[in-house]
Amino acid sequence: MDAAYGAYRLDDRESYTAFLIAHARALPAVEAWLAGRHIGFLWRSRREALAADLMTLGEAFPEPLPFDLPDDNAAHWGALYVTEGSRLGGVMLARQVGEGLPRAYLESGFGPGEWRAFRHALDEAAADAAWIDRALAAAEEVFALYGRAA
Repeated sequence: MDAAYGAYRLDDRESYTAFLIAHARALPAVEAWLAGRHIGFLWRSRREALAADLMTLGEAFPEPLPFDLPDDNAAHWGALYVTEGSRLGGVMLARQVGEGLPRAYLESGFGPGEWRAFRHALDEAAADAAWIDRALAAAEEVFALYGRAA
């Protein structure tokens, strides 16, 4: 992800807009897939915050890339791990956003204790080594989607 997204300058309007468009091609696809699954963890979508930031920048919301994973509990958690990790990283990246640029998407962080609760729920869900392998494979697919979107 560093190679795919590291070249974006978040303090530059054009580059930051391209960064948000790339995220808009990936995140909503994963969130739509997750929304149809019972995971056992209450997560919050960031699609609306992303759409609001793009609208503020005068950009239309792009069509998300196609995305699908096996309908497996481990895959659910692997995909959620990437989206929630992105939420955590976004808060740190928000500090780099240029003055006057919207940052609702990147500032859509966790409330008190939410990241800890997520990690605990993930640990509880992990059944065995095969489950972990399937979750990792799903996470890699989500990372690949973000890479294609960049």
